[in-house]
Amino acid sequence: MSKKIKVKFRDTILEFDEDTTYKEISEHFKDCFKYDILSCSVNNDIVDLGDKLKKNCIINFFDRSSTVGSNIYARSARFMLILAIRNVLGDEAKLTVHHSQDHGVYCTIDGVNINKDIINKIYLEMKEIVKHDYLFVKLSVSRLDAIKYFKKLGQMDKVNVLKYISNTYINLYRINDIYSYFYGRMAYSTGQIDEFKLTYIKDNGFVLSLPDIVTPDRTLDYVHHEKVFNKFYDYTMWGKTLGIVSAADLNKVVSEAKVGELINLAEAYYDSQLAKIADDIYNSKKNIKIVLLAGPSSSGKTTTSKKLDIYLRSKGFITHPISLDDYFTDLDKRELDENGNPDFESVKALDINLFNKNLTDLLNGKKVNMPSYNFVLGKREYKNNYLTLGEKDIIIVEGLHALNDELTKSIDKDNKYKIYISPLTQLNIDNYSHIHTSDIRILRRIVRDSKTRGYGAKETLKLWPTIKAGERNNIFKFQDDVDTVVNSALIYEVGVLKTYVEPLLFNVNEDDAEYPEALRLINFLRNFLPIPSDDVPQNSVLREFIGGSCFKL
Repeated sequence: MSKKIKVKFRDTILEFDEDTTYKEISEHFKDCFKYDILSCSVNNDIVDLGDKLKKNCIINFFDRSSTVGSNIYARSARFMLILAIRNVLGDEAKLTVHHSQDHGVYCTIDGVNINKDIINKIYLEMKEIVKHDYLFVKLSVSRLDAIKYFKKLGQMDKVNVLKYISNTYINLYRINDIYSYFYGRMAYSTGQIDEFKLTYIKDNGFVLSLPDIVTPDRTLDYVHHEKVFNKFYDYTMWGKTLGIVSAADLNKVVSEAKVGELINLAEAYYDSQLAKIADDIYNSKKNIKIVLLAGPSSSGKTTTSKKLDIYLRSKGFITHPISLDDYFTDLDKRELDENGNPDFESVKALDINLFNKNLTDLLNGKKVNMPSYNFVLGKREYKNNYLTLGEKDIIIVEGLHALNDELTKSIDKDNKYKIYISPLTQLNIDNYSHIHTSDIRILRRIVRDSKTRGYGAKETLKLWPTIKAGERNNIFKFQDDVDTVVNSALIYEVGVLKTYVEPLLFNVNEDDAEYPEALRLINFLRNFLPIPSDDVPQNSVLREFIGGSCFKL
């Protein structure tokens, strides 16, 4: 007689036979979800649906409308793409997944020439793979055996990255007759991954677009963000010049004790972007009087604005930083958000009319008494902080809404210079697994929150979905209407962040709701060797997060 095991899902407790698959269990709860169940957690540990029930547990399921499910969906779609490319173009075609782009990832295929028609054939082949409904089969193998296997296939990107992780066993996945190594769980079968689009860009590049947690019901049409795309491309080419395109390449530099030189090169690359902006403003035929800088959370806006201040002053400008925080409306007059709390995120939380009047008066040569906001009292104050602009004076505005034209609606376009900033990392784990820019930002944010606010990783991870929602509403939609993009990613930074953030992530308890995400980040960091922060300059943007900055932040 089979042993009976209790399973609790939400308020329901059912009994199943031992060794029942989680896929079979999920069938009892599929009506609770709008989309196919892709995976589940057992006592908060993410498992595959093909795994078997062994003990009494609390279970949760994930479809593509969840963060966990969305990541699994994207990972599984990439594996299907690999199979489709092999089926259409043969073994000589080599896929590389480069970086996030719009609602997908930018990829290239080496070994063959591609065009729009070929990309359409690959898309149709992926649809056939959906119809076949192949299982994603998991195999636990020795890491050393996996290295031998990938070496035989000539997939040296995987050989090299597996060299630097300490796991005795790893999970390979198979669909049809292809095996590969990824860094997380897969869906149950290819039939569940039925929504995607492929868009040919140029040369040998295309974008795989997917549903996300905001629009899980459909795949949005690809929107090309030229300035961000070009910045990614430039950084990728720079990384190739240095011979560092993957985690393994960075680890090799660390293991050879050459990371100090790499840090200097990375800092010089970052600084060169600010020097060019100062040159552009200095040589501009426009009458630029206001520099506006914005980007998503943990992009390094504060350090960047302070360093740009120095570069502008070196050109003879007299700079005046203005904080948008000083233009918050009084707390008792603030509109409330959906939760009934004073809204600090919306542009309506700012006194836009006053801000425009002050800027207009300054540009007209008037003397203006600049406000300051008292966060204790929740009121705006005036402390006789008068400002007048001369011919060489320039204002620097850094803040969440700086790129929103509503903020500076009364200012002529020729008087403004807009900068979008984000850490657009070109580093990949291997050819099939890129690093999300949001992962760099959350690692930065966890470290900074711990140092400056006393938050644990759990608190920051809990807040992160709300932060990302604010970015979608207030930042990303303005990224195209800018004069330039600053890439604040540093090619070495993951190794440095690891030494600070890993202990914080291990402090997230197994029964915390944030544990699966903490574990995902821990597993991500295992691909990198630690890098001490000794050689990180005091004026580095990274110091904004790890501490020790020479700037007053």
